[in-house]
Amino acid sequence: MTVVEHLTELRYRLMVSIGAVVVGAIVAYAFYRPILDFLSHPINQASEVGDVKITGLFVSGVTGPFILRMKVSAFGGLILALPILLYQFWRFITPGLEPKERRYAIPFVLSSLILFGAGVWFAFLILPTGVRFLLSFVEPGLQEPLITFQEYLSFITLMIAAFGLTFEFPLVLVFLAMVGIVDSRRLRRWRRQAILLVFLTAAVATPSQDPLSMMMMAAPLYLLFETSILVIRFVLKK
Repeated sequence: MTVVEHLTELRYRLMVSIGAVVVGAIVAYAFYRPILDFLSHPINQASEVGDVKITGLFVSGVTGPFILRMKVSAFGGLILALPILLYQFWRFITPGLEPKERRYAIPFVLSSLILFGAGVWFAFLILPTGVRFLLSFVEPGLQEPLITFQEYLSFITLMIAAFGLTFEFPLVLVFLAMVGIVDSRRLRRWRRQAILLVFLTAAVATPSQDPLSMMMMAAPLYLLFETSILVIRFVLKK
């Protein structure tokens, strides 16, 4: 394909992806309240921290409710459109792959969704503990935590994105093995460097920056690294 054809293909894939996000946002807008309740679940679980009680989440400003609804709808639309986004990405890089490698489109999309979903599930599993840890620094009787929906939504979406994207780490390793950059033997020799990289990634990718969340992210990441070695060694080789 020529450069112009690549740019035309990129424009088409981007337009399809944007359209999918817009449609997903419209659907999320219709289910705004259930989505908001789902996102508020971690803070509700951590509503009491020692002697400090969180009275609730607040919306600031006249335009606050409208902006909050738009942000929740956009986030929901992005999540709903994720399968289409991944498929469009794969179709864009398909011309550079050999015919036998193009058959991995469906496994690529499914494994990406499963890994991202596992990251989101794990994020919601540890979020109440992380929120409880962060709010434990509030001095009882001296400070009363006043948390706005906008601030909380930014925090939780960053956590979800961080966990979801970092859980795609094995897929990157498998792709690198497919194109011959790495193999299982080389990855086994890099275990020490992998441990260091995993902890650095967890430290950078965790928005809350609390040690508990970083440890909770680093542990499954290293397990996924070991799983990637097994997949590359026994499955991909065949």
